[in-house]
Amino acid sequence: MPNGMPTTRKKIDLDLASGRKLYFVSDVHLGYPDENSSREREKKFVDWLEKIAPHAGALFLVGDIFDFWFDWRRSVPRNYTRTLGALARMADRGVRIFYFYGNHDMWMKDYFEKEIGMEMVPDAAEVLWAGKRIFVAHGDGLGPGDQGYKILKKIFRSPVSQWLYRQLHPDWGIALASFFSRWSRRSGNKMTTRFKGPEKEFLIQYALKVLEKEHFDYFIFGHRHHVVKYALNKRSVYYNIGDWLEHFSYLEIQRGEKPQLLRYKSN
Repeated sequence: MPNGMPTTRKKIDLDLASGRKLYFVSDVHLGYPDENSSREREKKFVDWLEKIAPHAGALFLVGDIFDFWFDWRRSVPRNYTRTLGALARMADRGVRIFYFYGNHDMWMKDYFEKEIGMEMVPDAAEVLWAGKRIFVAHGDGLGPGDQGYKILKKIFRSPVSQWLYRQLHPDWGIALASFFSRWSRRSGNKMTTRFKGPEKEFLIQYALKVLEKEHFDYFIFGHRHHVVKYALNKRSVYYNIGDWLEHFSYLEIQRGEKPQLLRYKSN
């Protein structure tokens, strides 16, 4: 793929009941920065899930829903019962749920697929719906620059690295991941970011390169933690759907209408 790591694409052809909408959300980072504040944010997120459930035909979880997730063979990270329950209820009522690997939750195996019925997307997806062609990905490792992270991502995603990490007891594994997460943020890697302009935004540059070879109506990304709509040309639009640390934002698409970037305000 142009200006980035090789990216597999999952092709998703949606055939939804009349009136059903698509919803996209990313970067909720449940578990950050501590259990109490995360729990309050989780309640708001679950409230949103329950509000959209009657209208949703498909839900796209575009990475980093959890600040850390790892599929051990017989253990799962604790504290997310409300979220997993709400997602299971949506899946049970027929909503298709797609979970994209992010840079904080790339260590998936089959728990969400078997337990809830989610459809896993390791890299990117090409979504066909209502005459529209949509490119969706979390966004880490794409576009120009950041070669150090791209190398690190290849190491983290390798089966050997995941097997070695799986040998750690979950208590040690989660503690280690939490330590590195806190260390990274203390080193100046802020969660929320400002829009740098199209020339400096690597995901916009990536989308423009893709458009040189093929058409997409919409490009939808997370990862950058800001809410942005940008016209790439007369026919294609880039969206970054923000986060649930500051913006509580999401993207909604209804058949025959333009996508809307919205912010959730609970009662």
